[in-house]
Amino acid sequence: MGAVLEAVQEPIGRRVAVKVLHRKYAMEPQITARFFNEARAVNLIDHPGIVQVSDYGQLPDGTAYLVMEFLKGETLSARAKRGGMGLPDIVRVARQIAAALAAAHEKNVFHRDLKPDNIMIVPDPDADTPGRERVKLLDFGIAKVAPAEENDKAPKTATDVVMGTPRYMAPEQCRGGVTIDGKADVYSMGVL
Repeated sequence: MGAVLEAVQEPIGRRVAVKVLHRKYAMEPQITARFFNEARAVNLIDHPGIVQVSDYGQLPDGTAYLVMEFLKGETLSARAKRGGMGLPDIVRVARQIAAALAAAHEKNVFHRDLKPDNIMIVPDPDADTPGRERVKLLDFGIAKVAPAEENDKAPKTATDVVMGTPRYMAPEQCRGGVTIDGKADVYSMGVL
């Protein structure tokens, strides 16, 4: 639905990632609202295991964009493909994913598309030991922000719409027609 580009935020010279919604989708208000929901959802959470969004907007031609922290690392799917994850690494990654999800659920934000491609493994800048890594959850584009934090601008999902990646979705999420909560994310984490 879009592209992620590396950019430099002028004039401070900070490297950022700019996520741009493809123009054909940016012309549909419901899709644009869902795209901007990602910025709102991650900033509600404010956790080191969640990618941060610093800005968003639309260009005069309608192009919608998010400005996000630039992450240098690899996705969990890429790491799994090349191997190198022993039991201690798996436990460490799982604990970090669980902590990030717990922080999201505490703010009534439910990811709804947890999968290896939406998890980055990056160097941990706060680690005392060189080589330590941190997990970052990405792509809150279809996240559900529950009513406690909801407002009139938040996009609504029709009850018959199924959203997510089927291989990682909880059975109730696949069926549609039900309210999805944190249990669906926990199920997805179990599949991971």
